[in-house]
Order: sequence, then C-alpha cells, then structure tokens
Amino acid sequence: ALVVSDIHERRLAEAVAAIRRDTGLEAVHGQLCDVSTADNVQALFAFAQREMGHIDVLVNNAGLGTSKRIVEMEDEEWAKVLDITLTGTFRMTRAALKIMQPRGRGVIVNNASVLGWRAQVEQAHYAAAKAGVMALTRCAAIEAAPHGIRINAIAPGNILFPGGVWDQRRTSDPALYNGTLKSIPWGRMGKPEEIANVAAFLASDLASWVTGQTIIVDGGQILPESSDALSQM
Repeated sequence: ALVVSDIHERRLAEAVAAIRRDTGLEAVHGQLCDVSTADNVQALFAFAQREMGHIDVLVNNAGLGTSKRIVEMEDEEWAKVLDITLTGTFRMTRAALKIMQPRGRGVIVNNASVLGWRAQVEQAHYAAAKAGVMALTRCAAIEAAPHGIRINAIAPGNILFPGGVWDQRRTSDPALYNGTLKSIPWGRMGKPEEIANVAAFLASDLASWVTGQTIIVDGGQILPESSDALSQM
C-alpha cells in the first residue's frame, strides 16, 4: 500500500491515478498535506496508519524554491522557503520517528539537492535549506540507528521533466540550457525515474548498512571554473 500527499488537490489526484495506472497497484491513497503546518502533518500520518496499518518508508520530497538575490530578499520569502523545504522535512521526520521507533524498523529518504554544496546566484535561501536537509539527515540518522531506522538523502542535479525549470529554459533560454548540458559528462539532463531508482535502493534492504548519507545523482556534472558560469548553473 502507498500513501501520496500533496498540497495541490488536482495534482494529487493525478499522481494517484498515474501510479495506479502504471503499477497496477490499487491500494494507492491520496491525502492533502501542507508540511508547513504541524496539524496537517499529524493528520497525514494518522491517515496513513488508518489506511496501511503501519509505515515502513517515508520519502520527504516537499520543497519550495524561488529566485532572488540576497539584497532584494525579504524575510518572508527567506522564511517560507526554509519552512517548507527544511522545517517541513523536520516535521515529517519527527512524526515518522514517533511511529517507527516503537516498531524498531523503518526507512526515511530525504530529497536534498546538489545546491546544498554548490553556490548559485539567487539561490541562497534554497541552498541553505537543502544544506540543512543534509545536516538533518546526518543527525537524525545517528539518533534513529539504535531503533533500527535508516535515514539517507539524495542530492539530485539538473532533472528534465514536463513543466519543470529545465523544460521551460530549453525553449526560453536555449543558450543556458545547452551550456549546462556541456557541463554534464553524460550529455543530457537527468530523468525523474533516475532519482526514484536511487530512492528505491535506499528504501530497500539492499541498502541495509547505508545511513546518514547523501548520494549525489547528477550525471557527474563538472563545476564551472568562473563565477559567471557558476551563476548560470
């Protein structure tokens, strides 16, 4: 059984329908959740327990990003990105651990980003949040280990999917798109399923002795040498 959550009702319904269609799994449930609200998070886990009986794996994927230089950024924008991307991951992890620890088992997979290590113009808030997710992952992992729970993170690079950032830039800024491709040895953007495959590995028993780690999945992207190029990544 699987529970999927989202803050957008239409997008949630579409995701549930797509998973059922593509996998043949009928026991796929959707529940609206705003990770910036503790009550929403608690309601999500209560729903999941009712539908599935227990929780084996949590994948934290909720995040928010905008583009703004530090000198132009208001406190509200900074706080919103960190609240959803970092604190939301904390709220979900806290709720999951309260359920997983008494069972003595469980897995949490967090979605971080290569921006947690790399500098990028107009991304200070998002980069700080994702760096925080990596640190949270490490600290939570050592607290959870005595309870038989593994916690890891994935740091995706540039991923191409319909309606996504790179899908838009492919037509709106082909020079930037093609320039970025040149920095990736594989010569292409990543696919969503290539991130999902790593999440599936981390959630499985194949990763039984992997915890507190952040795995980079970016096609071996080479960092640009100049600050001008770096600002375009």
